[in-house]
Amino acid sequence: MSVSRRQTTSRVIALGGSGLLLALALPVTAAGAAPGRGCDERTNNTYAKLLDCVTPDGVMEHQRAFQAIADASTDPVYPDSRAAGTQGYAASVDHVSGLLEEAGYDVTTAPVEFRFDFPAVLDRTGTSPATYESSVFTNSGAGDVTGTVVPIDLALEPPRASTSGCEASDFAGAALGGSSDIALVQRGTCTFAVKVQNAVAAGAEAVVVLNSGTEASTEGLVVGTLDPYVASVPVVGASFADGRALAAEGSTARVAVQEPETRTDVSVVAELAGEDTSNVVMAGAHLDSVPAGPGINDNGSGSSALLETALMMANSKPQNTIRFGWWGAEELGLLGSAAYVESLPQAERDRIALYMNYDMVASPNHVQMVYDSDQSTWPAPVPIPAGSTAIEDVYESYYTAVGVPYDDAEYSGRSDYEAFIEAGIPSGGLFTGAEVVKTEEQAAIWGGVAGESFDPCYHLACDTIDNLAEDALDVNSDLIAFAMLTFASSTEPVNGVPGREVPGRPFELPAPAGPEGTFEVPPGGGGLEHDHEHAHDTVA
Repeated sequence: MSVSRRQTTSRVIALGGSGLLLALALPVTAAGAAPGRGCDERTNNTYAKLLDCVTPDGVMEHQRAFQAIADASTDPVYPDSRAAGTQGYAASVDHVSGLLEEAGYDVTTAPVEFRFDFPAVLDRTGTSPATYESSVFTNSGAGDVTGTVVPIDLALEPPRASTSGCEASDFAGAALGGSSDIALVQRGTCTFAVKVQNAVAAGAEAVVVLNSGTEASTEGLVVGTLDPYVASVPVVGASFADGRALAAEGSTARVAVQEPETRTDVSVVAELAGEDTSNVVMAGAHLDSVPAGPGINDNGSGSSALLETALMMANSKPQNTIRFGWWGAEELGLLGSAAYVESLPQAERDRIALYMNYDMVASPNHVQMVYDSDQSTWPAPVPIPAGSTAIEDVYESYYTAVGVPYDDAEYSGRSDYEAFIEAGIPSGGLFTGAEVVKTEEQAAIWGGVAGESFDPCYHLACDTIDNLAEDALDVNSDLIAFAMLTFASSTEPVNGVPGREVPGRPFELPAPAGPEGTFEVPPGGGGLEHDHEHAHDTVA
């Protein structure tokens, strides 16, 4: 691993808030900084040292490596990608694990078995043939069907609020039941599984799901899952425009889905033992992309920031044991993290004091968001383990101290922290937005373009090295390092286990407000409309 990182020095930002003056030393590149021991070699056990060393250049080295890996992939099924089960993913595993082993971590791989789907075929046939971009829905059946397209209660004109296929009665009178009829349903209201179950019950031999077209973020190709339902017929997605073309009277089409394969890949787990080996502080990010492209924001951004943090903490001699995870097959249903947690005996789960999740932290049209564990903005649809609010408070206190506005993201479990919260492990995380459109109010606060998605290239081939907000990546990389060093030193606010204070703490964290270790929310939360953490969609 190269030690030729640019030298850094510090600047001090003084911020006034409620009469309190805060001083926070932050890294800033300086070509003329005094030479010293390389960041890869020294003991980065203070905030000043660690934040000096977790640099934008260092994080972007990994981002460029992930882009190069995708560019070099000649995978026979999904080239130019880092999807689980492909050459690109295997090379990503090698990149991460190799650097961590060289840095001195105890590196292991955790197997994850998954269903590998081949590309879907969606062709319009007949007098106006066309080939459309498509996607195989998770848990689709296999088959090759050419037949008549039967639209089901579509809402093709504004406001396009669709209940297509949500009721069995939607199919009453539909000309289904022949040998090769293809039901065309629209995203909206109920789960994809319900729509497909109703279509199959009505006699459909294949199902095409078109996007809703209700806003810019729902115009493109729809990618989804039927889990836990397993369809007996091929089920594929289409964009709103392509679905609308298929809805024309008399349309015929071909839908083809190959039999899937069962493949096994791995997640990468790296550990550095602390003085307290019974108290483990863990953070993770998913390493895989979708098949469509290299996934440099989703989720090269979280993977790269976490990797650079781990490398710069390799000599930190932490109080608590620190552990990092790069999860496989997240895009196929959060499978890598789930398999890892499931593999742990209860005694090993009990050692994990907390888990922090980093999934998309550099969206180009971003909003800085924190998982809302105290439910100050969003009621959570999942149980929240006690102590999780202490993680949220560290994030919010940091953003407040450096003068970066933040908002809440629903604590939904729709990323790799799901398995950890289901195991009762306190969890938190950061998020900068996916397919949902930025509002005028959000643009006024964070900049960017109102009316466009937080990430216009979400799950698309254009999620490349050019699809990043490097300023967001810089701030969030520092915060990821800050939070890891904080809890590597003490998890007392989370689980009551005392530790030690990090030398040179730049600001005081609030004291626990109650016996559960919850905190008062500092100024900065907004409650603005935004999207949740992402995963493959189950609801239309």
